[in-house]
Amino acid sequence: MVEKPTPIELQKYLSGVDYPISKNDLLDTARNQGAPDHVVEALESVDQDEFDGPTAVSSAVSGG
Repeated sequence: MVEKPTPIELQKYLSGVDYPISKNDLLDTARNQGAPDHVVEALESVDQDEFDGPTAVSSAVSGG
């Protein structure tokens, strides 16, 4: 089971993102900003392909 990052932790590694953004671009941003493995894995595990804002990212990662 992947450890789920908190919304604050997610946004720490996604600062400066222009929404809407694709899942691939979101992953690239997280990696480029030094996100730890559990954050990258949580983003990889979501089924959504595009996000319209930080709340959408947090909701998708938390399973909401």
